[in-house]
Amino acid sequence: MWIYRYQRGRNCRKPPVTVIARALAGRVVSGWRDRLDELDSEHRYMLEGGSLSQMFLRYPLTVSHPVFVGGFYGLLIGLTLLLPYGYIGNIEEQAVEETLRDWGLQTLILITLTAFLGGFSSMLASIVKRPPIRLENRRRYLFPFPFIGLAVLSVSMMYEIPDYAIWVGWFCFVYPGPLYIHLSYAPRWRILDRLDRGLTPFEGMRRTIDEGLADEPSEADDGELEEVVEASF
Repeated sequence: MWIYRYQRGRNCRKPPVTVIARALAGRVVSGWRDRLDELDSEHRYMLEGGSLSQMFLRYPLTVSHPVFVGGFYGLLIGLTLLLPYGYIGNIEEQAVEETLRDWGLQTLILITLTAFLGGFSSMLASIVKRPPIRLENRRRYLFPFPFIGLAVLSVSMMYEIPDYAIWVGWFCFVYPGPLYIHLSYAPRWRILDRLDRGLTPFEGMRRTIDEGLADEPSEADDGELEEVVEASF
């Protein structure tokens, strides 16, 4: 659309920059990082997440959607299977192309599965509307599971073991990532997405604070700790 005006006997057309600027002025919405600073400390602590969530949230929310985060986890655990597949292919004297094809198919299945679980967790978070859970203090319980699963799967490639042991190995190998997305990342992403779009972030939520915030040391706890240290000396 152009604005025409009469000037010195001829028509001149001028881009309506001022009109467009005024029309868009009321629609400018600050990003979620700016709006996050407006919340109280407990909600900021819950929504900022740990180092893993902050790594993903450095990128735009569209790129850091739980579907893509889940697929990225599937790719990572697929890469760890490259060595066992290469070892078995070498023992069975398979061609490199055949080994890579088998490994690529397995990795594609893992990416599809974990991406689907990430999308399911995102959809469920939108329905349930529960606050995210910070897992920093629980990470030590989840950390060994992928290694246990990888060990079981590696053994299953070299020796005959019961089918239920193989399923347990796959479960231990895969489930920590989707569990983190389901409990922590997907609910956090949903609230941050609402913040980014200028919507009320906690609308429809019966509880807006994660009960796991009790794990965060308070100022009173810090003062008591300092008193105990001083008394010990």
